[in-house]
Formats: sequence, C-alpha cells, structure tokens
Amino acid sequence: MTATHPDPRPTTAPRIPGARSTPVDPARWPDAATPPRASSTRRALAAAVVRRALERLPLRVRFAGGDAVGLGGPLVEVHDPDAFHGRIGARGLIGFGESYMAGEWDAPDPVGALTVLAAHAPDLVPSPLQWLRRLWHERRPAARRNTPEGARANISDHYDLSNDLFALFLDDTLSYSSAVFLGFPARRESLAAAQRRKIDRLLDLAEVGEGTRLLEIGTGWGELALRAAARGAHVTTLTLSREQRDRAVERTHEAGLADRVQVELRDYREVSGTYDAVVSVEMIEAVGAEFWPVYFRTLDACLVPGGRAALQAITMPHDRMLAARDTHTWITKYVFPGGLIPSTDAVEETVRDHTRLRVARRDAFGPHYAETLRLWRETFTERAAEVDALGFDETFRRLWTFYLAYSEAGFRAGYLDVQQYLLTKEGPAR
Repeated sequence: MTATHPDPRPTTAPRIPGARSTPVDPARWPDAATPPRASSTRRALAAAVVRRALERLPLRVRFAGGDAVGLGGPLVEVHDPDAFHGRIGARGLIGFGESYMAGEWDAPDPVGALTVLAAHAPDLVPSPLQWLRRLWHERRPAARRNTPEGARANISDHYDLSNDLFALFLDDTLSYSSAVFLGFPARRESLAAAQRRKIDRLLDLAEVGEGTRLLEIGTGWGELALRAAARGAHVTTLTLSREQRDRAVERTHEAGLADRVQVELRDYREVSGTYDAVVSVEMIEAVGAEFWPVYFRTLDACLVPGGRAALQAITMPHDRMLAARDTHTWITKYVFPGGLIPSTDAVEETVRDHTRLRVARRDAFGPHYAETLRLWRETFTERAAEVDALGFDETFRRLWTFYLAYSEAGFRAGYLDVQQYLLTKEGPAR
C-alpha cells in the first residue's frame, strides 16, 4: 500500500460516480485489477444469494443492463454485474470491497448504503444458507500474526504511509481516534476541540497531573503526550511507527516539552519500569486476540499499586468478534493487517482472568465516532487533489473512501461501538 507510483490523471477532473478515469494498476493492486476466476456455478450462486439478500433490504440496487432490486432506500449502482458477482463468488466480502476499488459498483451515498448492510450483517445470508459462508472463508495469513516482528510490519503498512497524507484529513491535533463532542448530537465545536476533550477525559480518568509518571502505549502523532506533559507529567510514550515517532519528537521540541516526553520506538512487550498511570488509545485493536492477555499483563506489571489505566477501544458484538478472529477480511487485507476489534466481553474476561486489575468504569460513545469519521471522510474527499499530488493513485483513494465510509456505517448501525475504560490496581493511594 506504500505510494510509489504517482497517478498520472489530471487532478482537476471531476470523478463521475462509479466510473474510473484510469485502469487499476495490476502491479500495485493485483487482486483489484483482475476479477478472480470464479466458476460459473459460484458466480450464479453468488448472484442468487446476493439477490435474495438485497430483495429484503431497504436499499435500491440497480444493475447495469438489468433491473433493480430492494425495498427502496439508498441507491447502489452496479456497473459490471458479471465482475461484481464473480468477485463475491470467489472471495465473499473481500471481493465486495475489491469490486468497489475497481469501480464496478458505486453509491451516491456510500455511508447510507453500507449502514443498511451493516445493520443487517448477521442475517444477510438466511439461516438455511449459512453453510455457504464456508465457501468464502479465508484464514488470516500466518505472516500477519502480531508477534514482535509481525506487529512492526503490520503497523508500518498503515501508519508509515505518509505523515503528510494523514495531516490532510485529520485536524490540527493529528488525532486518529474518536473525538468526544460537546452537546452531541447538536455539535457545537470543532473536531480539534472535541479531540482535546477526549484526551483530557482520559487523562482525568487516569488522574494525570503534576509529577505523574505516565506510560502511553501507542503514541499516534503525540497530542496526548503533549497535553499530559503540559499538566506536569513525565511521559514515556511507545510507538512502532517511525513516521509517527519522528513527527511526535518534532512536536515535543516545538512545544518546548522535550524534557518531559520520551518518545520510544518500542513494542509494548518491551516496556520496563513502573508508572503511576497508563493511557492507551485505540491500540488494543492492533494487538491480536492471542496477545490480549500479554497486553493486559503488561499494563498490570508496569502499574504501581493504586495505579490507574485509561483505555479507549473500539468494540464489536462478541459473537461477531468470535467469527472474525480467524477470518481474513477486506479490512485486514487492505487497511489494518493483523487487526482485530475486541468485544467488551473479551476485554473484561481478559482483564479478570489474566491480571490483578479491575474494570472500574466503562463509557460507550459510538455515535461520536460516526461523526468523527464523517468529518475525516468529507475532508479526505475534498482534498482528493492533494492526496493525488502525494502520489496516491485512484485505487488507493477509492480504497480509503470505502474504508472510512465502511467504518462510519458500522458505528451508525450500532454494529461497532467505542468505549473508554478505567482499570484500577488495588493498593495504597498515591
């Protein structure tokens, strides 16, 4: 996914929804460039299952050269039905996403269409046909396990794309996680202000103040470390992204806080020392289920008695998490290799069974993430020419548009949620 080949098309030309102005580069996107060779039987079976699912949904799906199906609602235009069904027949939902990347289908309101699909995800395939899921099940690649070496590669694939790319659609805080808005849903503030509120709430949960020894697992681009240091804390923050590390170090010097913030290119499993507080924002999603016990034992080991850990985590229903934990998905293939969103049950069971920590508080605010993603997606779309100028081609831009819309839809449908946790460790008060 690293951008090495600039897209030669003019950046000022408007894109017609569903139409590509350039072919997919097979060297960079081999599986999106060429539809897989699905047998006629598989293609026909996929077409029948898709039609049966769509007929019962509040969507309007229009097939080129054919009819429309659905009960009415957000429009989906399928420009190449044969390729669309062939991809789904061969690769299931991975094929569905690749078909969008290739421009074989589109939607004027992709979030609206994907929200309908997310809301009906558990029953898209009727119960008598659930066995068909096995036809499209791909196991996660062993090379993407989040071992210390694998985690470095997985993080780099996403977060080392380009600091300039992320800066195009994030706010001035460079926060790449859900904000907490004042007066939601009647939002009355900027995204940057809402991001600072999210950070301050986590720091308050962890009781970070003057003299606090704080460990942050997952630096991002440094905003939380800076705000903690401004409170008088001494911060050690860990990241596996070289791009993020370099920018975070720059920001600590620019803010005059380099003496209070130590940014380390280090895995959480390599942490040493003890801390009064730990904060980790949307990092557990990159840990992997097999390493969740290690992650939480690390928090336990580095916290002093009486210490507090504040976490922010995306969550999904437990049954869907169990189904996804060994499954290779479009997201793990193209966006977050090695990633897995936990359930609240998984978090709380792991804390209970593997640590001396206690879940003292949990607050959910999924609709705030949908709003955060909307703002990112709209800014990303508005700045398409600048994304293009950085060397990211049309397929990449479609991929990221789909990723942001797909994620937003998950939160709007309630399929995904986001939590802030307070974990405490018994011991004398500090």
